[in-house]
Amino acid sequence: MLPSASSGVSVRIADWNVDHAAVRAVREQVFVREQGVPVELEWDEFDPLSLHVLAEAARQAVGTGRLLPDGHIGRMAVLESWRGQGVGSSLLETLLRLARQRGMRRVRLNAQSRAVAFYARHGFIAEGEEFIEAGIAHRSMWRDV
Repeated sequence: MLPSASSGVSVRIADWNVDHAAVRAVREQVFVREQGVPVELEWDEFDPLSLHVLAEAARQAVGTGRLLPDGHIGRMAVLESWRGQGVGSSLLETLLRLARQRGMRRVRLNAQSRAVAFYARHGFIAEGEEFIEAGIAHRSMWRDV
């Protein structure tokens, strides 16, 4: 486990077979309940194939993200009460480190437009036009690792 910028929060690699309920709880709260993403769009065939990370406080999941085998980072989600405390940055930094360890040279993601500045602070570069995914405006972004 890696300590986070947030006091009492750590980030670890999740085992999908063991931790999928914790990952699911965070993503359903953030994407399905808060943002209105249809539940059938939230879960896909890439979940079992991806490397997932979990941010935890007092053994409770407060954030998650995943790295697909092709170098795409996605499904970054932090519970509302934990936002603005460095949890998202810790998740992202962990995913970038894991991408480097796996020999990836570049990672990509589809950032919600309101999160573009967050990813830019972490060295991501936006490209292309804004597009709609699951009813939410996004921008494609990339960065070398």
